[in-house]
Amino acid sequence: MSIAHRVAIAATAVVGVAATSAFAVAAPVAQASGKTSFINGLHTITTIASTVPGDGDVNPYGVAVVGQSQGALVKGDILVSNFNNSHNFQGTGSTIVQVSPRGKVSVFASIHKSGLPGACPGGVGLTTALEILPGGWVVVGSLPTTDGMAHSARAGCLIVLDNQGHVRETFSGNGINGPWDMAAVSHGPVSELFVSNVLDGTVAANGGVVDNGSVLRLLLLVGGSQPPRLVNTTMVASGFPQRTDPNALVIGPTGLGVASNGTLYVADTLDSAIAAIPGATQRSGSGGTGRVVTKGGFLSNPLGLALEPDGNILTVNGGDGRMVETTPAGDQIAKKFVDKSGNPPGSGALFGLALAPHHVGVYYVDDAVNTFRLLH
Repeated sequence: MSIAHRVAIAATAVVGVAATSAFAVAAPVAQASGKTSFINGLHTITTIASTVPGDGDVNPYGVAVVGQSQGALVKGDILVSNFNNSHNFQGTGSTIVQVSPRGKVSVFASIHKSGLPGACPGGVGLTTALEILPGGWVVVGSLPTTDGMAHSARAGCLIVLDNQGHVRETFSGNGINGPWDMAAVSHGPVSELFVSNVLDGTVAANGGVVDNGSVLRLLLLVGGSQPPRLVNTTMVASGFPQRTDPNALVIGPTGLGVASNGTLYVADTLDSAIAAIPGATQRSGSGGTGRVVTKGGFLSNPLGLALEPDGNILTVNGGDGRMVETTPAGDQIAKKFVDKSGNPPGSGALFGLALAPHHVGVYYVDDAVNTFRLLH
């Protein structure tokens, strides 16, 4: 069924969340050496800028490259969201900074609970979930706390801003529960947002693992001066392990990427694995945790995820500061240390990443020292 056909059907449907049983798990770890690697050809790390704005927000998480100049957005610049406030409380960051490739930094948006035009349970704490849709509509996830601790974490929402950085609407409920990361696919007036969620049952479990991590697909109509319209919400993946953590606040399914064939790749952080959900752009229900593309090996609590044009999968480890390159067949063909800060070195420092334009390198954040970097 085409996207246009699904939009026509969904526009008259009640927004809902669907779920079905998981696919069978398969695919062993492989560490091949005879395949072409992108990151093996990159040897230099350049620190482009500090991501700390005037209000002192820290812990850069989300990364999104501007593809077209419009409003305050400049083609080639990069948006970065901050998760912590100046007191280093997790789930309280409220700023998105805009960084030029030459290191110029400005505040694209400063978002406050009192200025939200719709519901966002708990308020504002900007996560790795950050995407730019056609028309310059920016969507960012919020997983808020009141004191930086997991016991106060609330469901949050998705916040939609225009290309001037003004908040225009929020999406909440309908399965949105701790939006942690995001990927987007757009075709004409239709955009599909894929959002990982990590709070279903985690706070109540008080550090215990619960297999409730999920990915939602939000179908949006985008165009003109009015904010995107949410047409339908579908759960396309479910059953990923997640838990609260005294240092990381919460650990669960994080990075997402959608291949040209509609396969959704998920960084399954707690399992140190990458999962694949086939037909994610078309399915009407959950594919569970899909199939295991690769597990273990060079992976150590993968967080951010990005896809290369040739289909290879880039992830960054929360466990040891490595970037890992994996083929769709599951071969881990390259690893490279891109961070050795933190304690232990590289631990918990890497989140969002994105391919730089023209395939010249990989942008990523180092939240241990609040910087934005380029591997090239």
